[in-house]
Amino acid sequence: MNTSTSAPTPERILLRLDWQVIRRLDGQLQGDYRSLFYGYGVDFADLREYQPEDDIRYIDWNVSALMNTLYIRQYVEEREVTAWFLLDLSPSVDFGTTSGMKRSVLVDFTATIARLLTRHGNRVGAMFYSGDRVGLTVPARGGRLHVLRLINDLLRQPQLPRTPLTDLSPLLRYGLNTIKRRSIIFVISDFISATGWEKFLTLLTRYHEVIAVRLWDPRELELPDVGPLILEDAETGEQLYIDTHDHLFRQRFQELARHRETDLNEIFKRTGIDVLSLSTEDDLVRAIMRFAALRERRRR
Repeated sequence: MNTSTSAPTPERILLRLDWQVIRRLDGQLQGDYRSLFYGYGVDFADLREYQPEDDIRYIDWNVSALMNTLYIRQYVEEREVTAWFLLDLSPSVDFGTTSGMKRSVLVDFTATIARLLTRHGNRVGAMFYSGDRVGLTVPARGGRLHVLRLINDLLRQPQLPRTPLTDLSPLLRYGLNTIKRRSIIFVISDFISATGWEKFLTLLTRYHEVIAVRLWDPRELELPDVGPLILEDAETGEQLYIDTHDHLFRQRFQELARHRETDLNEIFKRTGIDVLSLSTEDDLVRAIMRFAALRERRRR
């Protein structure tokens, strides 16, 4: 049987997203896609004293220390937006269950946002996580052909070999050192990583508008009662025989998952960035609209 005609291609993926996602977003956003991004596309204009309703991310700490009072940076909007996708393609992103893989969600979200931005004359670029370094950088450019190139590069990325544990620090550090112009930065990851990446995320927020796009699968939070299973660690490849009929085991699994969720939410809260949560079972349009509503509430 010839399956080549059914293999995903950049053109088919973008056509599907145009019809199934972007048209629906256009209807619900009523063309105001810019409402998703309220701190973007700006150049430094002036300094003024901090007011209680101001966003603390724009405090200039160096000037504040010199003046012995808080000062905030003011920006003026540009017509053009530059966005960067920092893409985690570590082994755990290749996990999925009944509804699909986290990597597929990453591709669809990246292509959707890239298409929304570039069709309005903006530019997008991407950096791909490749173990202990950034394996590929796609320059920030505009246009439909560039979106197709980005999707193609994503489809061509192989699964990474198993490692003791992913470390997102090199990806975030590379973005921090490389992206000079103020931009929107989407960090798209499941954030299953060795510790230490948090400080680079915090530093990124000083210079850019950062949005964390957190990928997850429901089976990472709660095991179904389906009997004996062999689980494989997506990061290390280690296999473990378990019996999901064991209520105490399922309870311990859920407690560990809750602790991991709490720790991750605390990190995002400390850094002050907004989080778009994307499950493998999510409807992408609904997830993006939830995020738009969150941004609207925070803006008020």
